[in-house]
Amino acid sequence: MRLKKIKIFIISILLFNSLSVTKAKTIPESFADLAEKLIPSVVNISTTQTVVTNINPFPFEFPPGSPFEDLFKEFGAPQERKASALGSGFIIDKKGIVVTNNHVIKGAEDILVRIDGGKEYKAKVLGADPLSDIAVLKIESDDNFTPVKFGNSDKARIGDWVIAIGNPLGLSGTVTSGIISARNRDIGLSRYEDYIQTDASINQGNSGGPLFNMDGEVIGINTAIFGKSGNIGIGFSIPSNSAKKVIDQLIEFGETKRGWLGVRIQTVTKEIADVEKLDEPRGALVASVAKNSPSDKAGIKAGDIILEFNGILIKEMKELPKIVAQTEVGKSVNVKVWRNRKEILKKIKLGRLETSEDFKAKKKIEIEDTEVDILKIKVRQIEEKDIEERDLPKNTKGLVITEIENDSPVNYLKAGNVIIEAQKKAIQSVNDLKIAINLAIKSKEKTLLIVIYNNQSQRRYIGVKLD
Repeated sequence: MRLKKIKIFIISILLFNSLSVTKAKTIPESFADLAEKLIPSVVNISTTQTVVTNINPFPFEFPPGSPFEDLFKEFGAPQERKASALGSGFIIDKKGIVVTNNHVIKGAEDILVRIDGGKEYKAKVLGADPLSDIAVLKIESDDNFTPVKFGNSDKARIGDWVIAIGNPLGLSGTVTSGIISARNRDIGLSRYEDYIQTDASINQGNSGGPLFNMDGEVIGINTAIFGKSGNIGIGFSIPSNSAKKVIDQLIEFGETKRGWLGVRIQTVTKEIADVEKLDEPRGALVASVAKNSPSDKAGIKAGDIILEFNGILIKEMKELPKIVAQTEVGKSVNVKVWRNRKEILKKIKLGRLETSEDFKAKKKIEIEDTEVDILKIKVRQIEEKDIEERDLPKNTKGLVITEIENDSPVNYLKAGNVIIEAQKKAIQSVNDLKIAINLAIKSKEKTLLIVIYNNQSQRRYIGVKLD
């Protein structure tokens, strides 16, 4: 009798294990059926635009930074040429609505969409959003097309299988597979970042193409890769949940309508949390409040720490802009802030970012020269043209030195040098630099460690002694 019970017990265990294995996700035998179904919905996008350049009349080139470079550059004869670019996209409506990256179609005069390596159509831009790097096109045709559906990117887990389909290096209909390597990546490429990282092979030309889950649903828009040389197993995709909100607005309005608080924020460091008697570094510190903004009208003040927005806890500063932007314009929300060592609640009616004076003036403000007293220098925000002219990495952030006083502690540097780090932290604003300087002054060594790009675009580490 006992032997019989043991046998029954062993059979039960084996049966349970068998069922567990059956329920577990296994490596797909093939992606062929899924790829065959999805390829007709993925398009190749080619664009053309006119580029004007000056042809060097001399049989030599002046070195970068040479005074002769500016003196003779006007002698070149302007020449027009047609430049072309390739990218990918995917169809989300049978009437020919196509989603791609903004950088794929930016500045394009003509856009051609090719379906599954076959028929070509002209397309027009319905709307584009540089901040999220998303664009929506409409194929100019009465034909019906095969659309794909969006999936829930919040359910995508690290280790899940994914496939990418696109036009890498001009090779149409290319299918690659891999897994989700990481979530919530911030790589300094755009204003609102929450990338899915994947090791599915992505190269130039994949931009704007879809990242699919095993149900054939789009969970990401392939946007960026690490390294100029091509795929190294690290690619990034915009999650479908955040992308869909932008896409819906671009289709309906031709533009985005993001929520706006009207505050400039910074990270709550351990030092700031200690001073403010906050239990741990969390939330977003309000550095300044725009006049007549929603926050100003609600009584938010500089120095407040935003701990919670519309019922969502703010663990890190970078979370707040994304959450606010995705909230409906005009909605009244509860905002919990830390002030004078206690929590208080404020109700704020959100404005619209794109129509705010703060947003319109942002670019002008960024390029103004600002004095950094302790270093006795003037700086300005780095611009896209600086990055392009000096061939710096595309996502370079920092401050360009515009003026250096003779008695500056960094008088051996030169105007044009770009400060990109201080005290081993990225510098994206003058405020970031001033915080790093103050921390250095309070330290025993009183030494500021900065990283710069010099005028030959070489990366250099500089140690600065501060009084």
